[in-house]
Amino acid sequence: MASTTETDLITKLDIVNISPEKTTMDKETLKTSELVTTETEAKKDVGGGSAVGAPSRTPEFYNKAQKYWSTVPATVNGMLGGLGYISAIDIQGSNVFLREIRVPGRKLALDCGAGIGRVSRNLLMPRFSCVDMVEQDRAFAEKAREYCEQEDRADSAVGDIYNVGLQEFRPTKQYDLIWSQWVLGHLTDYDLVEFFQRMRLGLAPDAYFCLKENFSSTNKVILDDEDSSVTRPLDQMERFLKTSGFRIVRKVRQQNFPKGLFPVYMIACKPNVKTN
Repeated sequence: MASTTETDLITKLDIVNISPEKTTMDKETLKTSELVTTETEAKKDVGGGSAVGAPSRTPEFYNKAQKYWSTVPATVNGMLGGLGYISAIDIQGSNVFLREIRVPGRKLALDCGAGIGRVSRNLLMPRFSCVDMVEQDRAFAEKAREYCEQEDRADSAVGDIYNVGLQEFRPTKQYDLIWSQWVLGHLTDYDLVEFFQRMRLGLAPDAYFCLKENFSSTNKVILDDEDSSVTRPLDQMERFLKTSGFRIVRKVRQQNFPKGLFPVYMIACKPNVKTN
C-alpha cells in the first residue's frame, strides 16, 4: 500500500493519476467492459476506410467525463487537480522541449484540451501570433478567453475557441504547432487514432504535433472510473501514433515533478512523407 504522502500525490494531474493497485486493467478487461476498443479494433476500423469521426460506440464514457469536469473549478489549481504549484515546472519543461525541436512556423498554434488556457497563455502565446483552442467544457472555454486576454500582448492573440470534444473536432486550418496535453486519456482507442489522423491533416508544412501525457509504468492500461479516463503504456501510444501516419521525432520525460506521480512524457511528431 502507498504511504499517506504517496496517496496524496497519486491524484489528478489534469486527467488521471490514480492508485495502480486498485484500478489496473489489462486490455482484455477493457475490451469486455467496452470502455475503450483494443488496438487491433482501432487499426481495423481505420484501415477499413471507416468515416473519420464516426459516432462513438461508448457515449457513456464521454458523458461521465463531461459530468465530472463540470464540477471542477475553473482555476489553475482545478485544472491540475490540486497541484497548481507544479504549473511553472510543467511550463518550463515544455518550453525547453519546444526550443529543442525548433518549430519553424510562428503564426498559428492549436491547444487541444485547453481547459482555462493555462498552456495557451504561458507556453503558446509567447511563441505564436495567434492561438486557437479546443475545449469541451463551456465554462472552461469562456474562462480561457478571459484568462489569456488578461495580459495585453501586442504580438499574440487568442483566436477561435472550439467548444467541442476532441472526438468530434476537425481542424479547418493549417497549424504550425498542435499541442495536446493531459487530455488524450479521455478518448477511446478508436477515437484516439482518428483524432491523430485528423491532426496530421491539420498541420502546415514542416509543422509538429506534440503531446504531453501521463503514462503507466507497466504494460497495463489504468482506468480512472471517477473522471472516466485511462492512462496508457508509452509503447501503446507510440504504436497508435505510427498507425495514424506519424513518425516520432523526439521523446522526453518531464523532470522535477513530485515523486509518486505517473511518468509524464512529451512526444513530438511529424507526418510520414508517404501519408501526408
